[in-house]
Amino acid sequence: MAPLTLHEDPRSGNCFKIKLTAALLGLPLATRGYDIMKGETRTPEFLATVNANGRIPVLQIGEGADARFLPESNAACWYLAHGSALIPADRFAQADMLRWMFFEQYNHEPNIATLRFWLHFVGEANLSEQQRAQIMAKRMAGCAALDLMNKHLANNAFFCGEAVTLADIALFPYTHVAEEGGFGLRDYPHILRWIARVQALPGFIAMD
Repeated sequence: MAPLTLHEDPRSGNCFKIKLTAALLGLPLATRGYDIMKGETRTPEFLATVNANGRIPVLQIGEGADARFLPESNAACWYLAHGSALIPADRFAQADMLRWMFFEQYNHEPNIATLRFWLHFVGEANLSEQQRAQIMAKRMAGCAALDLMNKHLANNAFFCGEAVTLADIALFPYTHVAEEGGFGLRDYPHILRWIARVQALPGFIAMD
């Protein structure tokens, strides 16, 4: 495989997904750090060479003139895990894994990750009036997502049965730090047991 470099802010759960995928697969992954709070992904150089959308993470595959850049965390995880046990071979199981990855992007991350960023890094006093008005709705939606996950995990060790897949890797980063966004994980005992199972996986690395 070509050399891999992750353009990241290590505080980002989306960036951690990619590092965790690589770690569980034993793939070497270099990193290049940016501070999103300082606008370092919005510079003309970054926009021209790494991601015209001005966002991280971006997985760089190769070096120099032959380098290719893959934005979007779940796409990057898929690229790394292709052909591995992290993507089930069974057609239905693979689709089920994808539905949890879509759930993470549409129901989970926009609420749980956003509140973590607003409250833990920006600070409620520094939010705009519009952002503060959204806090309650995002908290309710985030709790609904956690409740759904907790119920599913009552009868499943991982999100797609008894083995870890990209569904777990997609959902783990922002779930295990959800309390930084004001969510009480003690209310979700099955999620807590799942967090412990993920942390016990061979090759697991902690989030920076």
